[in-house]
Amino acid sequence: MTDDRTRKVAELLKDERIGMFTTTSPDGTLTSRPMALQEVQFDGDLWFFAARSSRKVTHLTANPQVNVVVGSGSSWVSLTGRAAVVTDDAKKKELWNAGVAAWFPDGPDDDEIVLLKVDGDSAEYWDTPGGRVSTLLSFAKATVTGEPFSGGENEQVDLP
Repeated sequence: MTDDRTRKVAELLKDERIGMFTTTSPDGTLTSRPMALQEVQFDGDLWFFAARSSRKVTHLTANPQVNVVVGSGSSWVSLTGRAAVVTDDAKKKELWNAGVAAWFPDGPDDDEIVLLKVDGDSAEYWDTPGGRVSTLLSFAKATVTGEPFSGGENEQVDLP
């Protein structure tokens, strides 16, 4: 069941293409790297392509807990969950696109290519309707009136 807050997260993620994907290395160090989000209907899960031999896959094997941050100038989403390495050839072909081909020129049948599925547990979002101009006007208003800057909407969402 999808509630309004989950739909809001889906709306904020809809046009985003890159997320900062954070894993924990075996020694406990947090490591973030930009990764391309695959275009799927958001239902609490995010999908990424990766090389089977990559550090991120090694990190996930030791500790599947991840964080993905996606944002623009006026909205941000931080999603936490557990990632799994998926070796489903049909799903790879379904999600395959020209952007992925630039990174993996041998195509979706390459055994070195895997999918990472992030099963989201929760998300937190910050959204400033009206974008940067609205943010600047609200900031100026707060400065003039002495009232605290609200920063727009901020919600924590438990995902299905």
